[in-house]
Amino acid sequence: MPIKNVIISNHPFVADSLTHLRDKDTSLTAFRRHSDKICYLLFAEAIRGLKFNQVKIETPLVPLLSPKLADEVVVIPVLRSGIAMLFGAMQLLPKSKIGFVGLQRDEKTAVASEYYWKLPKIEKNSVVIVTDPMLATGGSILHVLKAIAKKKPKEIRIVCVVSAPEGIKRIRKEFPKLKIFTASLDSHLNDQKYIVPGLGDYGDRYFGT
Repeated sequence: MPIKNVIISNHPFVADSLTHLRDKDTSLTAFRRHSDKICYLLFAEAIRGLKFNQVKIETPLVPLLSPKLADEVVVIPVLRSGIAMLFGAMQLLPKSKIGFVGLQRDEKTAVASEYYWKLPKIEKNSVVIVTDPMLATGGSILHVLKAIAKKKPKEIRIVCVVSAPEGIKRIRKEFPKLKIFTASLDSHLNDQKYIVPGLGDYGDRYFGT
């Protein structure tokens, strides 16, 4: 059953790349290649509905009014694995401002603690896109959302590769109108708070650690 404001990509290249990311035998090189591809496509979905202005341009043949993205986009990856999503975002949105948030999850309690916070100025016309490839408990992203919401941006969105129902439910409870863009809504979290079936530790697999 569809979940309101949770947009699951149905792009065939997203489905193909996700299969490679899930496969435990996928090489480091292939994992990075498919990660960059899937993140690029997810960001393409995530800018749908943003404000565009009509600008006058000259084609080789005639003058033309054509749409150009008007909203200021701020991309905030949650360290460390969120950096893996940044390359796709910057390729698609080269003018976007980038912030960095460092959160570390306690393996026993699954509670996130902040160790780094560096954001560009967020204004009333800013659309903030928070990125974390694995939306598991939702604790880390919720920590970021609460802080950013105080700055009163135009809108906040989330882009993740794989998400769990528990994390989605937790975020929607406090931010019911926020849009979440993902490649997959997986089954559940296991006792260690990892997404099942998931794809393992995204950061380890992307960075080779």
